[in-house]
Amino acid sequence: MATFEDYCVITLEDLEGLKDCISTQDLPSAVKTIKEYFKQQDLVELNIGVTGESGSGKSTFVNAFRGLGDEEEGSAKTGVVETTTEPEVYLHPKYKNVKVWDLPGIGTPNFKADEYLERVEFKRYDFFIIIASDRFRECHTQLAKEIMRMGKTFYFVRSKIDFCITAEKRKKSFDQKTTLETIREDCEKGLRKIGIKDPVVFLISGWELGKYDLNVLQERMEKELPQHKRRVLMLALPNITLEINEKKKKALEENIGKVAFLSACVAAIPLPGLSIAADIAIIADELRKYYRAFGLDDPSLQRLCERSGKTIEELKSLMKSPLHQGINPSSILTLLGAASLLISEDAIELLVSFIPIVGTLVAGGLSYLTVSRMLKRALNDIAEDAKNVLMASLETEV
Repeated sequence: MATFEDYCVITLEDLEGLKDCISTQDLPSAVKTIKEYFKQQDLVELNIGVTGESGSGKSTFVNAFRGLGDEEEGSAKTGVVETTTEPEVYLHPKYKNVKVWDLPGIGTPNFKADEYLERVEFKRYDFFIIIASDRFRECHTQLAKEIMRMGKTFYFVRSKIDFCITAEKRKKSFDQKTTLETIREDCEKGLRKIGIKDPVVFLISGWELGKYDLNVLQERMEKELPQHKRRVLMLALPNITLEINEKKKKALEENIGKVAFLSACVAAIPLPGLSIAADIAIIADELRKYYRAFGLDDPSLQRLCERSGKTIEELKSLMKSPLHQGINPSSILTLLGAASLLISEDAIELLVSFIPIVGTLVAGGLSYLTVSRMLKRALNDIAEDAKNVLMASLETEV
């Protein structure tokens, strides 16, 4: 017997999630439930505290994590002397619910970790990034132990790795892998000496964030965050590695079933204030989220041009998705029409048997499967465009 996966529309796991979400509600109630789900999803906050000694690259990391350079509008101030005396919050330029906090420097002669954490209001942070640009010192371990005692998570980051690599390249015997392992082992050995039992150190460059240990760090953060905050992290990370590109795609796929269900309800029953225009608006809004998440919106492409030396026309020439010329009713209706031709009666029967609430609506069953297919195909195309743009920018940097 055919399955949903055979139609490449949406998985049974997706449908289970949708079924759980709407339970036995009538359609107007189901619409309200799913709209509330999206609203709550957008309100989930992620607060990241970035700390370390003066001049360790804290502010550069705060900027790079948000996809900004040090001199761009909205960037944290950087400098060789401490520029942060109180916790300063920097909102993500696209996701205002993501807040990266540049915390005051540690390492002063009378530093006390417990007083410091109280001062920066430690309870507000989901996790801490503890940065050192050389060796980790007593102040770092004091802070780490106090963070652990208070039940929070932290990550040791050794910054300015690009400087180390540049210096080591002058040696005839230079080997990047060996150099990185030596730096890592030296940091971990130093941390063990001053009381951290099983230290893990991530090697990062604020100027070249996509290199070195960024993928390992984001995997660890994602694993240790509560489920409802993982999606927020993945969408907020700059799209600067192939691994992040793929994870963004998976995070965005999670909402396709619920967006398609909203569309099915709009298509099938006369609800006040909802029409075909509202139906298309729901889809258009989701497609714009894809472009923002992958950094293919115009402001993000402009920033990438400045860093890579490419023109915006060159980058856009790599984008093959039918939507890259613009998300509008005409382009959406064209894609929906193409998707609807591929939906079989068997697929609709399978859907109706699985979620009876849609069974009251023939149009709803068709719309659900059509929008699911269209969004999945659009997401695949946009993710592929993002991958091509990323590869082109990395080639330029090399």
